[in-house]
Amino acid sequence: MSDLSQVVRLPVRRIELELDFEGSARIARGLRAHVPGIAEEAVARIERQLPEFVRPHDPRYAKAMLLAVECAIGHFLDLMAEPGTAPPDVPEFWRQIGAGEAGEGRTLDSWQAATRIGMGLAVERLTERAEQLGYRTSPATIAGITNAVLGYLNQVAAIVSEGHADAAAQAAGARQDHRRHLLDLLLNDPSPKELRVPAREADWPLPRTVAAVALRERGPDTRHPVLPPDVLLGLHLAEPCLVVPDPEGPGRGRMLERQLDGWTASIGPAVRLTEAAASLRLARAALKLADQGLIGGDSPIAAERHMPIIVMMRERLLVEKVVARRLAPLLRARPAQRYRLAETLLTCLECGFNATEVSGHLHLHPQTVRYRLRQLEELFGDDMHATSDRLELHMALRAWLALNGEPGRAWGQPGASTAQPWAAIPE
Repeated sequence: MSDLSQVVRLPVRRIELELDFEGSARIARGLRAHVPGIAEEAVARIERQLPEFVRPHDPRYAKAMLLAVECAIGHFLDLMAEPGTAPPDVPEFWRQIGAGEAGEGRTLDSWQAATRIGMGLAVERLTERAEQLGYRTSPATIAGITNAVLGYLNQVAAIVSEGHADAAAQAAGARQDHRRHLLDLLLNDPSPKELRVPAREADWPLPRTVAAVALRERGPDTRHPVLPPDVLLGLHLAEPCLVVPDPEGPGRGRMLERQLDGWTASIGPAVRLTEAAASLRLARAALKLADQGLIGGDSPIAAERHMPIIVMMRERLLVEKVVARRLAPLLRARPAQRYRLAETLLTCLECGFNATEVSGHLHLHPQTVRYRLRQLEELFGDDMHATSDRLELHMALRAWLALNGEPGRAWGQPGASTAQPWAAIPE
């Protein structure tokens, strides 16, 4: 169970009435028989002024509201008659009223408005009935009763609020538990059938697609992200993550950028619901490569945009051999030249060896690009323009550049272990 579900029950409150005038007990006993009629009139006024309380399809709700109004008026008169008495079940009754409002997903604003309307009418009618019965009700007496009603309502409202908060906390705790269970299930390759009941229990409509987000805190002061309620949170895990439904929907990317400030995040590709685990594996792989400096860019990182390097780093031994074979001519160049030439050759492959276009990408003069191309042709010969294995050359350059971001520290440099740059690559 989550911490939220461990709700500590508060001590039962006593409702007390501050009312002191001669004849109050006698007036209260005389008015007791009029409570049902006044309660019915109060309910009618509430329904007229607050239409949300009208439910013609649910007669039980109308009965429950009438019972609550009768309870409030009747209990108030009981306290007028005998101030020291308070039935122990009355506070619990009001706690259950608050819990019922929470259970229906409502705040207490409407309930408080209904209470003010009902008790306002009750004071009017009780005063009228008291005068009809021959009791003298001076302005001071009416003011005293009104103040007592307000004090009574404040005490009742506090108990209702406790019941509401208690039930809301329990519901939030249960919902959190259900959502954590659903998240665990999603990350373990479930079938669609396995998700239906847990999703319903978690109040999580099954989306068409999801994307997993791998997270890492940037420091001890990283704040808990405030995310939409449909995002499943895995912040309790050793490797924190999220599952975002319909990640390609309007504004979803901007939402993550805004709300994950303070976190380093990597977003996995959008996948079918049952493939959330695969999305998370790719997101975590991208996050690890970013931690090692092999992937650049601002957070959140879109793992899908770095698929080549992610895939290549999973087969490090094979890629190492391809790099050693395909880039052997490049590695014979002076260390200061290797990075510039590798970057130029990769851009040439991507731009069809158009010197003008390459110069625009690298922010160089076209003559500088042509000069480097002549150097590369001297190193690679005709192999540089061969189309049969151009993909292999392209991948080798990508891998080498990712591992050698600083000129002068190139892989294969004398005095450096050729195996060392691969040692930190995740499997």
